[in-house]
Amino acid sequence: MANGRIHSLETFGTVDGPGIRFVLFMQGCLLKCQYCHNPDTWELNEGKEMSLEEVLAEIKPYLHYYRSSGGGLTVSGGEPTLQAHFVKQLFTEVKKRWNLHTTLDTNGYNEGDKINDLLDVTDLVMLDLKHIDNEAHIKLTGKSNDRTLKLARWLSDHNRKMWIRHVYVPGIHNGEEDLLNLGRFIGTLNGVEKFEILPYHQMGIYKWEVMGKPYELEGVPSPSEEEVQRAYRLIEEGRQQTALV
Repeated sequence: MANGRIHSLETFGTVDGPGIRFVLFMQGCLLKCQYCHNPDTWELNEGKEMSLEEVLAEIKPYLHYYRSSGGGLTVSGGEPTLQAHFVKQLFTEVKKRWNLHTTLDTNGYNEGDKINDLLDVTDLVMLDLKHIDNEAHIKLTGKSNDRTLKLARWLSDHNRKMWIRHVYVPGIHNGEEDLLNLGRFIGTLNGVEKFEILPYHQMGIYKWEVMGKPYELEGVPSPSEEEVQRAYRLIEEGRQQTALV
């Protein structure tokens, strides 16, 4: 069995899927988001190499909490689909041994037919949609949003459960038409159980400084509650417009 490159792990996660969860953060990411609070996850060949059994041994002591809360295992990143084979083996084993719920937290920079084996053992996909406008997405992350939108469509077409997350950065995500278009796109998808706006924060700036990387969002504040609620309203308006078509 192949080993995985691991950035870090969390044994008591409460925001990365239902219930209490073991959260495994994989090393490596092809997107370079301007607001990323873990730029130390980007490099593909860094992190700690761990075997499948080593990861399973980390999960086992906390099984009671995961089961009793309706939680399970979430694999995040970095970008976990870059190590799809390892994650597929891990999800397969936790289901076989303990019948744990599995969640994949992904930026979608992969396509469904290429990670089909992994998605077959994934109960929930948390899809991070960075920006609905392609040019803005490229400026924000360095990559097109084509693959993310294709994965969302694939999940919808194959009746897979998903939560969609959207980080909101003032000055980048506040365009009315962009928010409406995001809602319109979500409104065309099947299987979306939850949509969540994640307000931008500055807690990861120190990592950029330590790594000697320029932080392009220096001075950008977190959004106000009013800004976040406006975004929710516009996105919901866009979803309703699609529903009426």
